[in-house]
Amino acid sequence: MSVRRSPHMNVMVETAEKAGRILLRDFGEVEQLQVSKKGPGDFVSTADHKSERLIRDLLEKARPSYGFLLEETGEVKGQDKENRFIVDPLDGTTNFLHGLPHWCVSIALERQGDVIAGVIHDPVKNETFWAEKGLGAMVNNRRIQVAARKNLTDALISTAVIPSLQPGIDNLVKAGATIRSYGAGCLDLCYVAAGRFDGYFEDQLKTWDKAAGTLIVREARGVVSELDGGGNILTGNGTLAANSALHGDILRALAPMRTAVGQ
Repeated sequence: MSVRRSPHMNVMVETAEKAGRILLRDFGEVEQLQVSKKGPGDFVSTADHKSERLIRDLLEKARPSYGFLLEETGEVKGQDKENRFIVDPLDGTTNFLHGLPHWCVSIALERQGDVIAGVIHDPVKNETFWAEKGLGAMVNNRRIQVAARKNLTDALISTAVIPSLQPGIDNLVKAGATIRSYGAGCLDLCYVAAGRFDGYFEDQLKTWDKAAGTLIVREARGVVSELDGGGNILTGNGTLAANSALHGDILRALAPMRTAVGQ
């Protein structure tokens, strides 16, 4: 069953998809650049900034008084102090850089400190994940919900392969979980919401990496917390997303990790 989108969600989806089309054209050039002497790094940086400029221009045209929190530019104050867009113009930059087709555009709308709408667009797979507070979560025109799996032995969990997370990864593997690292936190959160992953955790996400995805998971009946179980999601201590049955088990499995980093 489809859900009718609000005017601000229509603007956000259209903007994310326009940025995605431009990035997709640039992505088509990356493979050729892999074998060049210069390499694709400068090209991808330009694509990232170009995407952000387009997103900001389109959103400012539609909502000229709103503020912004942008990955590349930082915070831009608006006349409207209650509303701001939180934007990651290209999440999964390393994947993009290497020609790996797993990256996305993320836009969230924060109102009085609370994220009320979020959209994450994957141009390569033509999937647009979106949610508005209280209305559930969707991918394109299909409603999504977190998986119902209840045991870590059946769980597929995504994370980042970095030293600070290794104790938690080791503990989950010992408990029988399967671990993956896909390299695009925004999409990992969407995959939890869609039931493709049973959990996702990271300790280095920025606000723009998780604002839209957190809402999408929660609207898909999932649970999102800090890595110590706290509720300060946007700026707090890491991110853990899972279904309600597994969230507590994963949180306990991560306890050695929190001890190792002195939390």
